[in-house]
Amino acid sequence: MIGVLYLFLCFCLGWAFCSFALPGLSQMTATDYLKRKISVSPYMLLIPAWFVSGTLLLTWTVYLTAYLCRNTKEPLWYANLIAMPLAIAVTVLTALYRRKKHSLSLKLLCSDKKAWQFELYFMLIVAGLACILMWTSFFVMKGELYVGVSVFSDFSPHIGMIRSFSYGNNFPTTYSHYAGEDIRYHFMFQFLAGNLEYLGLRIDFAFNLPSILSFITAFMLLYLLAVKISGKVAAGWLACLFFAFRSSKTLFTYLSQLPQGSGIWKALSENTDFISSTPNEDWGLWNLNVYCNQRHLAFGLTAVFFILLLFLPYMYDMFAALQELRLAHKEHNKKSNNKTQYSYKSILRTLLFTAEAWKMKDFRLTVVSGLLLGSLAFFHGAAVIGILTVLFVMAILSQRRMDFLFMAIITIVLSELQTIFFIHGSAVSTKFFFGFIAENKTLFGVASYLDRLLGILPWVLLAALCYVRSSSKYLILAFTAPLIFAFTISLTVDVTVNHKYIMMSCILLGILAAEFITGLLERKGICYKIVSAALIVMLTATGLYDFAVLLKKNTPDTAIILDLKDPLTKWIDDNSTSQDIFLTANYAINQVVLGGAMLYEGWPYYPWSAGYDTDYRTAQVARMYEAATKEELKGLVEENKIRFIIVDHENRVSTDYMLNEDTIRQTYERVYSQGEGEWETSIYDTSRPLEE
Repeated sequence: MIGVLYLFLCFCLGWAFCSFALPGLSQMTATDYLKRKISVSPYMLLIPAWFVSGTLLLTWTVYLTAYLCRNTKEPLWYANLIAMPLAIAVTVLTALYRRKKHSLSLKLLCSDKKAWQFELYFMLIVAGLACILMWTSFFVMKGELYVGVSVFSDFSPHIGMIRSFSYGNNFPTTYSHYAGEDIRYHFMFQFLAGNLEYLGLRIDFAFNLPSILSFITAFMLLYLLAVKISGKVAAGWLACLFFAFRSSKTLFTYLSQLPQGSGIWKALSENTDFISSTPNEDWGLWNLNVYCNQRHLAFGLTAVFFILLLFLPYMYDMFAALQELRLAHKEHNKKSNNKTQYSYKSILRTLLFTAEAWKMKDFRLTVVSGLLLGSLAFFHGAAVIGILTVLFVMAILSQRRMDFLFMAIITIVLSELQTIFFIHGSAVSTKFFFGFIAENKTLFGVASYLDRLLGILPWVLLAALCYVRSSSKYLILAFTAPLIFAFTISLTVDVTVNHKYIMMSCILLGILAAEFITGLLERKGICYKIVSAALIVMLTATGLYDFAVLLKKNTPDTAIILDLKDPLTKWIDDNSTSQDIFLTANYAINQVVLGGAMLYEGWPYYPWSAGYDTDYRTAQVARMYEAATKEELKGLVEENKIRFIIVDHENRVSTDYMLNEDTIRQTYERVYSQGEGEWETSIYDTSRPLEE
């Protein structure tokens, strides 16, 4: 299928891009950050780098070309006709160039056979987990689309945006649940899925395949990142284990609150809800469910880990310089028998007043990193903000700070240009907001919240501070930056969305926890093994149980089922475009959304959390459905640019307004009808007013 070819071209274009932009990439897996040899295959870095860079390049090329062709009937047809052959041409020309100048051969496996065999097992496990998560929450069976009960809420805007591209012409792009305005929702991953469906992939394949690839590549880079930081393969495995299965006290709290005499295994096996001891935890806000319902998060994390891998050497170079300074001072004292104090002036000179501290080292890497990170803004904006906070802290104790600065400038400028292009006004509303969603927004209240939410992870990290090297200690501070940001700054009206920054911190901090526990496992003595095993169990128990609950929640019996051949969905596809605004009840997910209809106002939470003025439109919806006269209705319809009005059961039983169906019926021609009586669904076309 052409959709599969598109995904293959993402890797090909990424290979061509990295061949010129980052030519030494494959060598990064040879040693850790302390220059010690490690056994990691180059493909663990190359495949994710090719995927994320190629996907960003090709998808943005398609989008921008489609935008230029927006006045045509099918802009995606022209966009893919131009972009895909261009990607093929770039790939072929790169291959010819490399064959002429270099060798086309590329070493993908490390020399240690046992190591790459373990990597293969790792890949199979992660791929299996990814497939289970994505295909149990979103799949087609016998012509019906099954949307898991744990994801259907977020999938309402996801599906709406996907279908607005695959079924419609959403250029200039607007939000499917708040049509006619700008787009404040990072939608580019949904555009990717929509384009894949347009190219022939069934909607579940179109959404699941890039989601699975994103999930796998994120794990690959996290594994490599952990090994390069710790120098230990076991730490890579543990870091990925902690990534998948979160640390929390929630399971232990749940068990402690069971009534006396209750069977633990029976209670656990019969429970079908996410257990919770903090606000909104029962949404599945912190576990693997997030990667099911926010498919773009794993893609964002892949880019985050990739940028970290590129910039961490600068921090280690600074720590190496400080270590050399300390050793030189020690050697000087030894030779002169003069025990002078370690000079803080020399430390400050090394940190601030040397060429290595500021001078740009690799202009190409800086520009490439800025372009990649900047182009991520409308794939996953929180990932961009989160990694910038980490890099800011890292830069304080790093060499080549101009590389950090110019990369950040390029990222911010490119993000701002996209914001200007897509959004009318400001993308965010920054304000100080202490406490996140903790019940008690005081210092001790937040501490209590974190204790319940994160379990023993903070205590493991505190212990790690006493044992890991100084560079790892500083990384604990740098990796905590997104968490601190989440608890002090709000960028939207819904501070709950800050949970992604906390998750990012926990994933990165899991690397240091893994390094510490691996160090314990390597010590002689059964006590260390027992303590390590106990720590691993406590760090993953809640996450493992969450996973079991997730599997129980997302079954065909509990899923939201949509008919892919439903006549209402087909009518919307055949008779409307993404420029046609539908006045409807407050839909979340149904056949109308599946048809790609652009809703004047869907379920209000989605546009409200994105920063839209839902109060205004809620009032306008009520006025239009309650309109007493034809003139009033026509005026409101014209003012709000409504093309189609849907009247169905949800309108008739609404408590938000008293439906005046007669006015609508007497004003506009009914162009679609299905069902009878109270369950009748009618569509009225406002471009066809009835004659007086």
